[in-house]
Amino acid sequence: MQINRRQFSASLAAVATVGAIPRPAQAEEGKKIALMFDAFDSDFWITGNSILKAKAKDNGWTTLETISNRDQNKQNDQVKAMVQRKVDGIVFIPTDDNAAIPAIRTANAANIPIVFFNRRPTPNDNKYVAIQADNRKIMQMTVSSLVDIAKKQGGKYKACLLMGDLGDNNAVARRDGALDVFDANKDLVEVVARIATEWNVDKAFAGLTNAIQANPDINMIVSPSDSQDAVIEQVLKTAGKWHKTGEDGHVLFAGFDGDQNGYQLLSAKYMDVNGVQNLFYEVDLTYNAFKDIWAGKQVDKMLVDPGFAISQATLETKRDDMWGYHVWKEKNK
Repeated sequence: MQINRRQFSASLAAVATVGAIPRPAQAEEGKKIALMFDAFDSDFWITGNSILKAKAKDNGWTTLETISNRDQNKQNDQVKAMVQRKVDGIVFIPTDDNAAIPAIRTANAANIPIVFFNRRPTPNDNKYVAIQADNRKIMQMTVSSLVDIAKKQGGKYKACLLMGDLGDNNAVARRDGALDVFDANKDLVEVVARIATEWNVDKAFAGLTNAIQANPDINMIVSPSDSQDAVIEQVLKTAGKWHKTGEDGHVLFAGFDGDQNGYQLLSAKYMDVNGVQNLFYEVDLTYNAFKDIWAGKQVDKMLVDPGFAISQATLETKRDDMWGYHVWKEKNK
């Protein structure tokens, strides 16, 4: 059962209220789930945690939470602690793709299913399930939509590609998805700057500032995460390049994640396209995997969220599936 989007806004304000919804009698009721996060450094993770907790309550489960603050050794110790507390399932967001393997072994030894949420570990022979957005495909869809807009407008484009931490599989896939499209459209778009932000806003700010100073005619920007939208806005405003769609000097702009910043900028017509990771669907995949494993069913190691791209043209019809729209709506009551 998928969490009702209309109930989600209320769950952000008070997740506990979801527990008041009558629950179906289920064999899994009473389960205890560990939600083990790396960090709450973006609205994607904060909102993902809220949806996970809300849906757990809807299933009649309790949750225990940890944050490792990017310390994988600490996170591995936290897994051992959760095993001692006899949790029935572990939702895991690893700090490091390779260093997460000891955590899997700990969970396996205790016969506790472990599901990696939105970040997969380095492939290995242990038992785990990974929920993964198809970052490359989502970025391909996103940049293809941006390029289609550029084709309709006409002219030539100089693009700046911001990239996340290239030690993160998600960041690499997003970079590759963007380059897939740019490489197929070299007659239209020249990528004049690639900025490795390492998911750090200061590095994003410095890199984009330097790129625009070196290439003042940049007229297309692709961001790896909506967590960097505010930086992009600040730099473009300083450079006199922050204009709405249809205004002279508008820089074609694609974001990624689908958070409330992305929704706001699409709605205000500063952003043209956004690649959305479907958090609602990913939570459903996670908890359905637990239910299947508890029932003794075989579950694939990789379960994929296909995501989608949303633009100004499709905002009204698609926004209800954009998790950031619900966050924005709650914050702007």
